[in-house]
Amino acid sequence: MLGLQMLGLKALAGRASTLSAIVALTVASACTVTSSSDRVLFDGHFFRTKAKHVDKKAMPTEFTVVVNGVSASLDGAREAGRFEGTKFCINNFGSSSIAWKVGPDTEPQNLRITDDKLTFAGTCQRP
Repeated sequence: MLGLQMLGLKALAGRASTLSAIVALTVASACTVTSSSDRVLFDGHFFRTKAKHVDKKAMPTEFTVVVNGVSASLDGAREAGRFEGTKFCINNFGSSSIAWKVGPDTEPQNLRITDDKLTFAGTCQRP
């Protein structure tokens, strides 16, 4: 009888550790997934954006922002690019101040739009 109780406890312990691992993975994955309700809309549209350093070693404050799907709304894409650039500068330099070379306030005829992608270029201003 004691042997069966031990087997039952081993099985229960094995299930508990498996359940713990599943719960941990679920919690960890939930932290990296952005809910559609957390997305920021611009002019009623969600735009995929990416900001990155031009040359992190030589000129760390210079960056570009690419906004996909500009044909959905030029005004929305401009604001999505402004938002992404501001986030980039705050995260990297602690300031939201940006000197745009080509940015959200650039005249429409001078914007860089290729393959439905809008590209901005700017320099983060250090505090």
